[in-house]
Amino acid sequence: MACLIAAPSSGSGKTLLSLCLAAWARAQGRRLQPFKVGPDYLDPQLLSRVSGLTCRNLDPLLCGPEWLERCFAWHSSRADLALVEGVMGLFDGRGPSSEGSSAAVAAQLELPVVLVVEASRQAGSLAALVRGFRDHGPPPVHLAGVVLNQVGSERHHALLREALASIAVPLLGVLPHHPSLELPSRHLGLLPPGELHDLELRQEQWAELAARHLDLARLEPLLAPPARQAGAENPIHWCLRAHLEAPLPELGGGPLPVAIASDAAFHFRYPEAGELLAAVGLEPVPWSPLADEALPPGCRAVLLPGGYPELHAAQLAASRRSLGELARAAAAGLPLVAECGGLLLLGSALSDAEGRPHRMAGILPFHAQKGALSLGYREAKATTSGLLVRPGERFCGHEFHRWQLESVAGSGGLWQLEGWGTPTRSEGWTAPNVHASWLHLHWAGCPVIPSRLAAAARRGAPLPTSAASSNPTSPSPRFSRSAGV
Repeated sequence: MACLIAAPSSGSGKTLLSLCLAAWARAQGRRLQPFKVGPDYLDPQLLSRVSGLTCRNLDPLLCGPEWLERCFAWHSSRADLALVEGVMGLFDGRGPSSEGSSAAVAAQLELPVVLVVEASRQAGSLAALVRGFRDHGPPPVHLAGVVLNQVGSERHHALLREALASIAVPLLGVLPHHPSLELPSRHLGLLPPGELHDLELRQEQWAELAARHLDLARLEPLLAPPARQAGAENPIHWCLRAHLEAPLPELGGGPLPVAIASDAAFHFRYPEAGELLAAVGLEPVPWSPLADEALPPGCRAVLLPGGYPELHAAQLAASRRSLGELARAAAAGLPLVAECGGLLLLGSALSDAEGRPHRMAGILPFHAQKGALSLGYREAKATTSGLLVRPGERFCGHEFHRWQLESVAGSGGLWQLEGWGTPTRSEGWTAPNVHASWLHLHWAGCPVIPSRLAAAARRGAPLPTSAASSNPTSPSPRFSRSAGV
């Protein structure tokens, strides 16, 4: 029943092996469903592009164990093959624990583990390392075998093969030195597929490397998906049915358009976000601030996901029409939802990597610039009532950013954030029509969020057409701050 590809640590080659197997399957005309453990946006984008099927995140901390099982069973059973790429090291979870780790997901879904080991500087010590990961638990691990990365020569290969044989662990193949396996990255992870201009050529090479260097006779059975269950329910429908506060009202006149920032600056979004929006009666409409686009006609709400706005700060600052549209939407009372990178677009200024400030929409009172890394799961307890949250409600999210807010004129106190190794703090802004935070949420774990966004979109009126929306040189109106903003 599929397998989970794990490693002793990040940078070992989990993604490379997953991409090679996905490319091989697609070259064979077979549908391989990829999954990714943990809160990740960039690896799933690559796996989606190479496999041809949307990669799904499996995160028990963000979404809960029942969603995990339903999501995996539903999507994997509709494909010919399936694999799950792990996160970080096999037992790395929340804080120093294995909670939410690859090992925990493998145990919950009863998946065998294929361990990828970067072996460039090892020989007999490989046996000690692999034995440790095989036997460490809990959670218990069923180790199906090992794939070795960075094997230098046939002699090196023979040494490593004998080391594994000494502990009766199968060698399932190697990833040799090859230019196509050198993936460029930046401060939040791998480059997205849109910036890998030779991806098609790499994909052909990955398929060839898999056929030549992997033991596909042993690996292919490990990619077999579970059998489709009779009467299984789409996890999106289950999610809404099981967790909504009240049934959704019937919506006459068709779905309401919601603008979602979607371009090279804003693309950190789980696929379930769009699916849940559609399920609650909204129509996700891509909108590009980088292209200086006006908001779509009839827009009822705006969603600003995470991404890399700091890398495009100058171009965003020059997008006066898009920034003006955002300010006009805020002043008109349209619901605005922003997380992480999307939050930065709402501030007064955003500094690029060289420290040069660039004017943003001016809706929230802060200047953002490069600072210390903030990373980890966060428990959020809402402290006030706003667009999407109610006092006392708790959510689990994830924080991952290197830009920090300066000159903050009083945060609106959306919620209190707690996390391992980080002090409790008040964070975020909320108002009747604004929800803005550093925190990434997976809406499958909190479907009340898209439900409340839909309710707010229904209550309001569409953004009126304005002459300013077609004039990129028009001044951007300032947003009048209400309580909490």
